[in-house]
Amino acid sequence: MSGNAPTIDFTGLIQDGDLVVCGQATAEPRTLTEALVAQADHLPPLRLLVGPLFSETFSSECAANISFLSYGVIGNARRLARAGRLAVIPSNYSAFCADFAAGRHRADVVLVQLAQASDGRLSASLSNDYVIDAARRARLVVAEINPDAPWTHGAEWPDDVPIHLRIVAHHSPVELPSAPPDDVSRRIAAHAAGLIADGSTLQFGVGRIPDAILSSLSHARDLGIHSGLINDAVVDLIECGTVTNARKGLDVGITVTNQVIGTPRLYRFVHENRAVAVRPACYTHNQGVLAQISQLVAINSALQVGLDGSVNSESLNGVAVGAIGGQLDFVRGANASPGGRAIIALPATASDGTSRIVPDVETVTTPRADVDAIVTEWGVAELRGCDLAERARRLIAIAAPEHRDALSAEPMKRGR
Repeated sequence: MSGNAPTIDFTGLIQDGDLVVCGQATAEPRTLTEALVAQADHLPPLRLLVGPLFSETFSSECAANISFLSYGVIGNARRLARAGRLAVIPSNYSAFCADFAAGRHRADVVLVQLAQASDGRLSASLSNDYVIDAARRARLVVAEINPDAPWTHGAEWPDDVPIHLRIVAHHSPVELPSAPPDDVSRRIAAHAAGLIADGSTLQFGVGRIPDAILSSLSHARDLGIHSGLINDAVVDLIECGTVTNARKGLDVGITVTNQVIGTPRLYRFVHENRAVAVRPACYTHNQGVLAQISQLVAINSALQVGLDGSVNSESLNGVAVGAIGGQLDFVRGANASPGGRAIIALPATASDGTSRIVPDVETVTTPRADVDAIVTEWGVAELRGCDLAERARRLIAIAAPEHRDALSAEPMKRGR
């Protein structure tokens, strides 16, 4: 879908210093965000809060009077971070959303993409995140109604949250196809799949490794989904009968997610589908809720894992290149779940050849006390209940072979 008709003139709508919040990931209202970027040179200085970026809307060449901030660096937000134009608020995703709900973060202007049912009811469609709570207190809420966006249950737009301006979207929703697996991700997936029993409920993130793990599970039975996001691989698992949501212990028969990130195939699947609920973070990431789910398996990634088990998913060499996101929410939720597992899966080697198993991590995203299992292409390190020396031995065993000698010398240097 595309069009060249006028969209919106932000002149007079944006005030000096405004915090503008826009929908994130596939829920980015591109007709509005593209208009904002195109007009920015003629607008007062503004702050723009973004989440994961999977479109080409924002670049380091955007007008200098836009200051960007986010709760993490995901997708194309890395371009802004590398250019020094993205300020990061270090926060768990659940706390970030809660801060808008409590009024600790306050938006002046909210730009949102919505779906509209035939009876006029509106849905936040692909993401039930902080935008609704941000809109509740905003001076101005502008919605683009996207006829190609799926109407999703659980993400109904509240009647008490006003929409001041509406336009018709000129673009279909942002898409993010699954990345094809490579040899490393296949090997990681093979090890991780051994930790996922029949009847488990899965949480996972974006990327090649979680996609590879999901693709390796077609043999499993009665899996469930309670996740921060779902993607096209979930449709495969539902259609082949692997995901039934029958043994979750909570929300039986329903796939629960906070965001929908994929292609039109996924969007068609979730449209008006009562077996899919797009719920707010206060539910999807809630510790009390997660502890009630049977066999919750949290699958998350990392940039580094230290020899003590500490996990870094945020920064390298002093530069933010990742996010806290929902990792700690789900790790702790999985640890509290009956029969749950918390898996951190990552390649043993970075793209520059350095080890991602390191003596000490640069930033601690998930503390060592919360860590369960670390998986690389070289195997699984079960860390729960292990002392520091045993943790180091097990982690060195799943590091890349060329780095094991140097890593083995580290505990000896420290007298471990």
